Amino acid sequence: MPRMLDVSEDVRAEIGDEEADRLLTGENAPGSYDCTSCRTPGDTEQERTSTVLFVGEESAVLAFAHAGCIPSQVVQIAEAELQGAVRSITGDQPGPYGTAANPLNVAPGQAVLGITSGLILINGELHPALVVEPTAPIARPGTPGDGVDDFLPLLIEQGFQPVHDVNQRPGPLHGWSVLLAMGQLHAVLQPGTGGGTPVAWWQAHQPLQVTEGWRTAANKSHTVLVYAAPAGSIGQQPREDLLRDSLEKAAAGGRLVAVAMPLAGT
Repeated sequence: MPRMLDVSEDVRAEIGDEEADRLLTGENAPGSYDCTSCRTPGDTEQERTSTVLFVGEESAVLAFAHAGCIPSQVVQIAEAELQGAVRSITGDQPGPYGTAANPLNVAPGQAVLGITSGLILINGELHPALVVEPTAPIARPGTPGDGVDDFLPLLIEQGFQPVHDVNQRPGPLHGWSVLLAMGQLHAVLQPGTGGGTPVAWWQAHQPLQVTEGWRTAANKSHTVLVYAAPAGSIGQQPREDLLRDSLEKAAAGGRLVAVAMPLAGT
């Protein structure tokens, strides 16, 4: 049965006309899928669907997304990052993923940082927030790890603050920022070496959609609250009230840190 697929010229050039035609006729395309952008279900037989091709140096992975979320496109990523993209596409791990730069020791295939966006109510005011959680324990650079999770100690050394009460707004962190461009989340930036040009601490494989309410709140306050917790503390929560509950449980267990970062872009 023909599928309601959008196959861009760039994607067609990469996969070839024969494969593109098989996708369009439904011979080699799924009926249902999880959108690689918003992570909610989609159906190629019922709604316009974009084909998104993740391309590394040696391999490529074809994914699907709601046409309303992102257009059909080719996304160039490092081969070492492709494993994280596969986890996001297949749903083996929660949330959209990017890569982490130092000071965290995140080896390809071991752990990636998942980010969830949501609105957090503090003293009667809604604040745009990002919740960062790795998929596995994070080792200190230069150490074998041996199952020890140094994610929170490393962040505290960078200026993140332990959260004991989610009802208290975290303080600012100088030099860090959240990059939003054309209404989409691109990266969390940290200061460069020696105070130089900021570099990506977390970067999306492709720009991530945020809700209109989140974007409006961020543009109003020009600040984003960034929470972080060790692997297995939060999970991908489908509703903001459940996300809040998970944050409160992590805080009560001493497993949550946070800072307020300025918003870069709109």
